[in-house]
Amino acid sequence: MTTQPSALHTSNIASLPLLARGKVRDNYAVGDDRILMVASDRLSAFDVIMGEPIPGKGVLLTQMALFWFDKLGHICPNHLTGEAPESVVKPEEVKQVEGRSMLVKRLKPVLIEAVVRGYLAGSGWKEYQESQSVCGVKLPAGLTNAAKLPEPIYTPAAKAEMGDHDENITYERTVEMVGEKLAAQIRDTAIRIYKEAAEIALTKGMIIADTKFEFGLTEDGTLVLMDEVLTPDSSRYWPVEGYEDALAKGENPPSYDKQFVRDWLEQAQVNGKAWDKKAPAPRLPKEVIDKTAAKYREALDRLTA
Repeated sequence: MTTQPSALHTSNIASLPLLARGKVRDNYAVGDDRILMVASDRLSAFDVIMGEPIPGKGVLLTQMALFWFDKLGHICPNHLTGEAPESVVKPEEVKQVEGRSMLVKRLKPVLIEAVVRGYLAGSGWKEYQESQSVCGVKLPAGLTNAAKLPEPIYTPAAKAEMGDHDENITYERTVEMVGEKLAAQIRDTAIRIYKEAAEIALTKGMIIADTKFEFGLTEDGTLVLMDEVLTPDSSRYWPVEGYEDALAKGENPPSYDKQFVRDWLEQAQVNGKAWDKKAPAPRLPKEVIDKTAAKYREALDRLTA
């Protein structure tokens, strides 16, 4: 019988200055050149943070990101320092960072979400039905929900302020934001990372339908892959089994992410009415928490098997 990992909703590293709390990660300053990123067990859906954590989620996300950083380092440098996160906190704080943290270089973030889609899903499918394009990228006629695209497409988004939705933008807009050379480098790097990762995942029986990358720049202008990479929080993973069947029916394939929570929230009631997708969120039942934790665990297990 496996013991349930204890959950960490919010870290409290008193020995370091807190820089920011995101939806999932708590970032602390380590001197002026490094950041300790702690992945909590918080879960956000519809841009609202749930009150109940998903036990072990932060550890699984971190281990998955480290797996991919290791596999993709030949394409683009990443923000890992190679030092142990435990080395920068007090002994009594080690338990909060063990297995769920990365000690990373402090970079100048590029405010573009580099989204790559290999399949038509989610907001991309909605947009395609209206305009036969996604974020200004024209696509062939006759595609269906969950269809594989002829070639992966780059559909960037502008990073929003905390709590707001990221906004889909055109590639031309990214050129205006960061200049032609950097915009092209981000696009080409993101597509190459996606293609290689999708091939690796396929050998493990998993489809990466789409994903988003974040990049930063060093002082000398080197492009560096940062934040989380190819986790179920930033990517849509589908198991190979069940995909063809869902495609034939025009349905969403089963996925390794928080879709299970989203589906439950869609029918959740608050005071007798459908939840309005504003904080506070309805309390998640134990069954939903357990099933979501199992999905994240299965994704990591399949990938690293």
